Amino acid sequence: MNDTREAPLRIEDAVNEVCPWSGKPIAADSLTLYNGAVVGFCNPGCRDKFETALRQFEGALQARRAARAGNDE
Repeated sequence: MNDTREAPLRIEDAVNEVCPWSGKPIAADSLTLYNGAVVGFCNPGCRDKFETALRQFEGALQARRAARAGNDE
């Protein structure tokens, strides 16, 4: 039987040592993946704020691309 669970993120794999929002040290319970890299935050709230911002940016980029594609027709 194949185990399809992803390996847990590890603080030692993080590309940063301090939270990009607060400047405080990162915590093991506040990691996420971004473009294939582990990024750390000081707490889950900062991590969640980052993930929300990414979704908003991605939505805006997709809307822009769709609008440009519509103008090219």
